[in-house]
Amino acid sequence: MYFNIFIASVISYRKVFRLKLIITQSNLTLMGGAERVLLKIAQHYNAPIYTGEYNKNTTFPEFEELDVNVIKMNPIYRMLPYGRAVQGLHYGLGFYGLKITEDYDVINAHIAPSHWIRRNNERVLWYCHTPLREVWDLYDYRMKLKKFYQKPIHIAGASAIRKIDKSIVKNIEYIFANSTTIRRRLVQYFGRTDAKVLGGGIDYKQFSNQGDDHYFYYPARFSPNKGQHLAVEAFAKFKKLNKGKRSYKLVLAGAVSKDKFLSDYFEKVGRQAQKVGDIMIIPNANDEQWIDLYSRCTAIVHPAENEDYGIAPLEGMASGKAVIAFNEGGPTETIVDNETGYLVDGTTEMAKKMLFVAEHPSIANKVGKAGMKRVKEHYSWERFFERYDHALKEVADRKRG
Repeated sequence: MYFNIFIASVISYRKVFRLKLIITQSNLTLMGGAERVLLKIAQHYNAPIYTGEYNKNTTFPEFEELDVNVIKMNPIYRMLPYGRAVQGLHYGLGFYGLKITEDYDVINAHIAPSHWIRRNNERVLWYCHTPLREVWDLYDYRMKLKKFYQKPIHIAGASAIRKIDKSIVKNIEYIFANSTTIRRRLVQYFGRTDAKVLGGGIDYKQFSNQGDDHYFYYPARFSPNKGQHLAVEAFAKFKKLNKGKRSYKLVLAGAVSKDKFLSDYFEKVGRQAQKVGDIMIIPNANDEQWIDLYSRCTAIVHPAENEDYGIAPLEGMASGKAVIAFNEGGPTETIVDNETGYLVDGTTEMAKKMLFVAEHPSIANKVGKAGMKRVKEHYSWERFFERYDHALKEVADRKRG
């Protein structure tokens, strides 16, 4: 009896205590894992969103049902070619100078530099998908891609951004890292040893195993660090190993940005795929296509380099499919090697494991079932919001304290 009264009081409290949450996000222009997490949080709390850029035609349509506020762009930026420099100026300075005037309990920042909202506003919980990779962990890589006359500008710009970033991050009240990989970056670059790890959940009931149509599937937005070129490379090696046996295809599906750097990469992957053959590319697939492709594939390949977290491996496991991922970053935390998927070093090992899965469907099916069980037990949204609710209340209490 007393237990029932306690449960009823808890439910009543949760109904009464309604947080006024405001979400900040650098842009809403793609359909990716980070956008999925943000959408779920916004729906759960019915939270308005402040963003630097919004394209309802290229991101999840459910955002149209929410209150999305676009930060006004400086007219000078509109005169410049669309690209990373303009995006960086607009997003960064937009949030850096923004003062929220409406009442709120907590501001929930997402993709950097939306966390710069902390400069003029208090009670910020940053759900860190990753610090700004261009000036931190990918700085050397980006420098190699710059022409000689671009490098001095990049050096100066990165130095200024790091100083601003450090000055703001030290004051953020609460940080969730979406993986241990991201927590390590927060410690390394900002000294924030207090960041907690909380990976995003998935709607696992949407996914199912509808058989094997003999193709490997890689769902991810097109970007060099996502490694579609590596998926093609692995598939080419697999074809050589699999010569004379049942034929397989590779399907690449994901969002394509209009940013020139990323659109050029998409075209490069397309040319590479044509040379290899038996590869289908589906740009900007919708949710229905996305889930259907999961359900009928042989296995998921995930060759992302030092992935921040990785929603695709979880969705693959939820679909009852074996996942073959690079042994680095987020997938090392979500995949149990040789039990719910496979962790490999490089494209040669990936190709060999693809052949193994193709030749041993009963083992792949067993691995897929174990993955499905793991997702249900550890990566539901119910488990996610249990911790998120508690953290938001902790930050909001500073307003009442």
